Amino acid sequence: MAKRDYYEVLGVQKNASENEIKKAYKRLAIKYHPDRNPGDKEAEEKFKEAAEAYEVLHDPQKRQRYDQFGFDAVSGVGGGGGFTDVNDIFSAFGDIFESMGFGGFGGFGGGRGRRQKPVYKGRDQRLRVELTLEEIVNGTTKKFKIKNDVVCDHCHGSGSEDGKVETCTRCGGSGVVIQTHQSVFGMMQSQSVCPECHGEGSVIKNKCHDCHGEGIKPGESIIEVNFPAGLAEGMVLNLDGKGGAGPHNGVPGDLQIIIKEKEDDTFLRDGNDLVYNLLLTIPQAVLGCSLEVPTIDGKAKINIAPGTQPGTVLRLRGKGIPEVQGYNRGQRGDEVINISVYMPETLSRDEKDAMKRFDDSDSFRPSESIKKKIFNKFRSYFE
Repeated sequence: MAKRDYYEVLGVQKNASENEIKKAYKRLAIKYHPDRNPGDKEAEEKFKEAAEAYEVLHDPQKRQRYDQFGFDAVSGVGGGGGFTDVNDIFSAFGDIFESMGFGGFGGFGGGRGRRQKPVYKGRDQRLRVELTLEEIVNGTTKKFKIKNDVVCDHCHGSGSEDGKVETCTRCGGSGVVIQTHQSVFGMMQSQSVCPECHGEGSVIKNKCHDCHGEGIKPGESIIEVNFPAGLAEGMVLNLDGKGGAGPHNGVPGDLQIIIKEKEDDTFLRDGNDLVYNLLLTIPQAVLGCSLEVPTIDGKAKINIAPGTQPGTVLRLRGKGIPEVQGYNRGQRGDEVINISVYMPETLSRDEKDAMKRFDDSDSFRPSESIKKKIFNKFRSYFE
């Protein structure tokens, strides 16, 4: 099935509130729930499609990245690549299905019977990383040591000192408790998560003395991160499964890498263009010259035409920063060279006399057409 816009999948506007998104997802989940459409592969795909859309849009950070950069930001560089199994959906959004009367894994006919053991997710982590301009242009790989929850090496994540667990006596191992009550429609049954085992169906009597039954403990982990070329200040890389370990051998959390740009001594950044200020002497600007300017890749030779005015802009095509997203991915911006002219602050007596002679020459006085040209360029800065 071709991937569709998440807002289109849920049938909501881009400015929809969190409550509107949740209601839209509930409506589709009921319509395409596997218990209502047994054996219907198309309904199952739409069920997973709606869950994928909701998984991104109900999370403010993922939604912001999706709105800004599209699918790329919530898959390879982002997070949330979709669900391959409907049981993953029940695990992720069990509370929603319970609120609809599905009991998470029950359904309209109760066809799934026993509740699936819950999967606990580890803590998400955030890391702010400063990159140099050269690293941003070329991309780089870095390793980091971060404080993180790790799997307990004593109990191997089970939380049990002796590796044994016992069936919960409260729910009989089902993970749910059934309650019967009288209503205007007669006797009704409802099920909820067992408060004793929290839906696991089992309890640990002899808890691990290292992790106190959690299966995780504070530690450190080494993370290798590949930074693609073209990143910018404030962008976020989401690394699935690189956060804290999940309790009881659950799913690891995610690691969010927040990009910070280190200030460069040579170039300024303007989008994907690099701006370099070239300072000429008066003779160079008047007579013209050939010289080398720095680029992010090395040096380039340029020609300065005689009579070049301050504020003149030259471009070196393809010497800027690569595009990291969208159709133009990998295409580089330009290096923009802004021409400035240095005016001496102190002069000798002979130099002053020479400048006075130049001032008497018509060649050193701008014509009306030149004045108009310079004024129009100046006016363009304010438009």
